Amino acid sequence: MLKKTSTTRRRFVQGTTAAAIAPFFIGRARADEPEFVMKVATAAPPGTPWASQLKKLKSHIKDASGGRIKVKTYLGGGLGDEISTAEATKRGSIQVFGGSAGALASAVPELNVLELPYLFADEKAADKVLDEVIREDLDALLWERGYKLWFFSENGYRSIGSTFPIKSPADLAGKKMRSQESTGHLETWRAFGASPVPIAVTEVLSSLQTGVVDGFDNTPLFAFAASWQQAISHFTLTKHIYQPGVIVISRKFWETLPAELQTLVLGDPADLAKKGRRGVRAIGPMLEQNFTDSGIELVKLDAGERAAFASKSEQVHDWFRKDTSSVGKAMLDKIKAAT
Repeated sequence: MLKKTSTTRRRFVQGTTAAAIAPFFIGRARADEPEFVMKVATAAPPGTPWASQLKKLKSHIKDASGGRIKVKTYLGGGLGDEISTAEATKRGSIQVFGGSAGALASAVPELNVLELPYLFADEKAADKVLDEVIREDLDALLWERGYKLWFFSENGYRSIGSTFPIKSPADLAGKKMRSQESTGHLETWRAFGASPVPIAVTEVLSSLQTGVVDGFDNTPLFAFAASWQQAISHFTLTKHIYQPGVIVISRKFWETLPAELQTLVLGDPADLAKKGRRGVRAIGPMLEQNFTDSGIELVKLDAGERAAFASKSEQVHDWFRKDTSSVGKAMLDKIKAAT
């Protein structure tokens, strides 16, 4: 038995990938069945930087735990839409949720603060707020509501894809626009003058193709990953909502893990966030060019045109302040003070 364990450890140390990234080896000979299974639910489609990062995490956790933890990833809404999987993660039937803060706000309404329109001037400001200003507040809030904050990733800046040209909020008057199933997003569309229609990610393309809606907002990355660009003629760079990705672990599952496995799984959240953001941002310019290459008019707003959209956002900020808890108000104040 001692010889078998020693051999297992020697093979692990010789493994180039696991040896490089594992802080230590949780030693035991691999059994046929893992002690713990982590189902990871995300709407992120295959072939995206999110999918690539999850694949690496899956391999790392399996190897570094000596097979004690098995990670199963379900991409593209394979376990359901974002709201239902966020709720299932709270209950513990799904162990990890990776998605938008707006979706997780269905269970933790204060998270709507992260997706208020024109809240962050740029990515640098968003990184500072998430990593330094309110991370501890979010960690405590999520823990209280049944989640363990793991790390941040990124969807990016959301803009508008449509079947008609857009240069100002007036162009959206009365238009049926797909909205993420989030109160904050619905309020944003209303502020812009549109008629929002909440539709799950998995049903958006068909809704565009059949005329149920006239457009949507999302990032260039997600628009192409989900093939939504097939149903639009224009993409307007309003960049009205910066959307972080947030990866949380079910508190119920987390509390079943031994301390050494908690440490292994958690890893270095700051480093994981950097890698996730870097992967998304690196392909941003190429994705914008893809619209033009696909025969879609890419509309770049000038400062005045963008300001017209930004001016409408104040009423959404006012809505949040009136609707949220004292914790939500405090986080908004911290964010505005920092930015």
